[in-house]
Amino acid sequence: MKCRSCEGSTKPRSFRALRKKTDNFCIEASLAAFRMLAHESVFMKTCASFATLCILAFTCSLCFGADADPAYAPLWLYNGTWELKQSGAKSGTAPDTISNVCSLIGKFFGCQQTVNGKLASMIIFIPSDKAGHYFTQGVLPEGWATGRGELEIAGDLWTYHSKDADNGKTTYYRTTNVFTGKDKIHFEVSESADGEHWTTTKSGDEVRTAN
Repeated sequence: MKCRSCEGSTKPRSFRALRKKTDNFCIEASLAAFRMLAHESVFMKTCASFATLCILAFTCSLCFGADADPAYAPLWLYNGTWELKQSGAKSGTAPDTISNVCSLIGKFFGCQQTVNGKLASMIIFIPSDKAGHYFTQGVLPEGWATGRGELEIAGDLWTYHSKDADNGKTTYYRTTNVFTGKDKIHFEVSESADGEHWTTTKSGDEVRTAN
């Protein structure tokens, strides 16, 4: 999915999504614990086993606890590779290929996106205290941050909001994503001078081609 929450800005945003597993960390911790127990007495094995189970339970809660937070569940929908076709494109225009890779680090959900084989940017999602509401921040390959935006998720409708000020003039940007199932997105990009009256500047559809 191509993020357009910063469309029209001199520092555009984009992103990609794919879940990074942490199973190996917990497996290695388990193997190390069992190797240690092999050299202990029966009594020490029993005590160490109990302690090890506690440690492993805590360790694996760190591995998987954040993923279990329902706030992050919808964001994984962007996982994989997508084909983007823009409405009104000239006949014969090739669709864009969007590849998304995401990872969760603590409370930060970061998504890197490659467009047509070229690294585009990363966008960071941070859940707010309100369900379905997120703060977003785009980071370009050169390290520039594009400015904070917001995302509201209401079922199949996802709405990105951002704004850009230039020479005392503020332009508001809005991008809507409407999901049909998990493998199709219709998007519309709009801008406004007052945040109330909107003009659609781009639209199109994205279809998942690989997970």
